[in-house]
Amino acid sequence: MSTTRGASSGGVAQRGTGTTRGAGSGGVATRGTGVAVTGRGVVTSLGEGADEFFDALLAGRSGIVDGLSACTDFDPDRHLDPRAARRMDRFTQLGLVAALEAAGEAGVSECDPDRVAVLLGTGVGGLTTLQEQCTSFIERGERGVSPNFVPMMMPNAAAGQVAIHLGLHGPGFSIASACATGSHAIGEGMRMIERGAADVVLAGGSEAALTSLCIAAFRRMGALSAGGVSRPFDARRDGFVMGEGAGVLVLEREEHAAARGAKVYGRVIGYGASNDAFDMVQPDEEGLGAQIAMRAALVDAGAAPGDVDFISAHGTGTPINDRIETLAIHRLFGEDAPPVSSTKSAIGHLLGAAGAAEALVCVETLRRGMLPPTINYEEPDPDCDLDYVTEGAREAPGIKLALSNSFGFGGQNACLALAAA
Repeated sequence: MSTTRGASSGGVAQRGTGTTRGAGSGGVATRGTGVAVTGRGVVTSLGEGADEFFDALLAGRSGIVDGLSACTDFDPDRHLDPRAARRMDRFTQLGLVAALEAAGEAGVSECDPDRVAVLLGTGVGGLTTLQEQCTSFIERGERGVSPNFVPMMMPNAAAGQVAIHLGLHGPGFSIASACATGSHAIGEGMRMIERGAADVVLAGGSEAALTSLCIAAFRRMGALSAGGVSRPFDARRDGFVMGEGAGVLVLEREEHAAARGAKVYGRVIGYGASNDAFDMVQPDEEGLGAQIAMRAALVDAGAAPGDVDFISAHGTGTPINDRIETLAIHRLFGEDAPPVSSTKSAIGHLLGAAGAAEALVCVETLRRGMLPPTINYEEPDPDCDLDYVTEGAREAPGIKLALSNSFGFGGQNACLALAAA
């Protein structure tokens, strides 16, 4: 096999001497008109709404309680008709509320519904419903199974409910690539706009897998933190903390957004995806798949490593993942890597929703010029030696380009390049 590992194996122009990050580094060149972000929706353990969520991150708050990151304040009846909500799994409720929030902010009702698409992914779908219905079937037989079981459990339920509630007739479906799902959905939503299949796409991910079965499964794998604390890149890290939530961005063709006077919060300008082709649950030992995805996102954006001001890391807090992601960043960026932060330190791992929530974090980071911290970091690991923004939120005025990494079981990776508006 002739593939050469490391930064020299791709077509990205390497960092030159004298490159300065931030306001003085000049504009980021892009290969096309880009895709505007005109709406933001998020539900996490730190609250609902992009502004409340990001404010909590900057304040260093944690949504993790008793080893789980649950949306305990989320009440679907505040947002949805209670009768309709009862016929939805929790992952659909979370995704629908985030999508309605994003659509309302963007003014999607002003758009031609035939040209608005929905691409809302999930890692596991209606797991709460699946566990409840399996238990009911064992205890009561066929009569114990709800006639709503299938439309509540199926992974595309959230995408379908969004289209129904908003009356959207464009393309609509779900993506499932484990913990890379949310980023894949946004990236493929970008591609959908680029090829002319839609003018507007509601893209993101939703997950509600805090069931006893799923928690037991991850614990049996040895993936969960024994102490119930998310410590990405810290020497004491011992696994991730499970979370639930949803994130949705409204992506829009820039000319379309300008024509209707929509507010633009940021832009998605690059997307890279890859397979590790190594193992179903462990990352490639040299971070090859992560490097390929990051490099591809930069090439797609027409940018070089030296243009990147911030990386939202996958940063799960597992011993292997954080070491390999650090290695992959070093291989691509050399010794001059940009600041790196892991939102999972505050909200745990949202699985199929993680990439979408973290892309939203990048939009806000660029919009406000503030880097969110990696909390719970106290003991350095020699194998994790990047700048993880551990001292608290950091001012970074004038930043222009961020990468958002997502790596999923199955070895499926996605990276988004996001630019300031």
